[in-house]
Amino acid sequence: MGDAGDTAPSRASRRYGIEWNNHWLATPWLLLDADLALSHARFTEDDPAGNYIPGAAERVVSLGATVTGRGPWFGQFQLRYFGPRPLVEDNSQRSGSTPLAALRVGYRFGKDTKLALDVYNLFDRKASDIDYYYASRLQGEAPGAANDVHFHPVEPRSIRVTLATSF
Repeated sequence: MGDAGDTAPSRASRRYGIEWNNHWLATPWLLLDADLALSHARFTEDDPAGNYIPGAAERVVSLGATVTGRGPWFGQFQLRYFGPRPLVEDNSQRSGSTPLAALRVGYRFGKDTKLALDVYNLFDRKASDIDYYYASRLQGEAPGAANDVHFHPVEPRSIRVTLATSF
């Protein structure tokens, strides 16, 4: 089941939802975009464990603004939001939400060369890319596994500078 990070077969499921994608050229140099995805995913075969699909996203939002055509300058701001997700079939354990922002500012040196500065995780959010709920035991802990949320953290704020040229 891809939602759980593996490819093992699981129960049959039904998934449906709606996506709303919008791009608006507010001015000749400003493009705004707003995308929303809502989904409903459940196992179709009843099981005492529950019918929620662990890891199946229910809400995803992306908002952005792109600036071009302002002389040699260009830029982009992007905000992405992944809503809470069920971590177990009975929905008793859920992930937190994950909002992330990115920023790009650049300058064109003629038609063939540009310099860009990208800042990822702009606000240095402490969140997780993905969460799982399962039993584990660390070295030095009391015997016996304990159920808990395990996660892969988002990368901390990072900066990338790119100089690109074409010929």
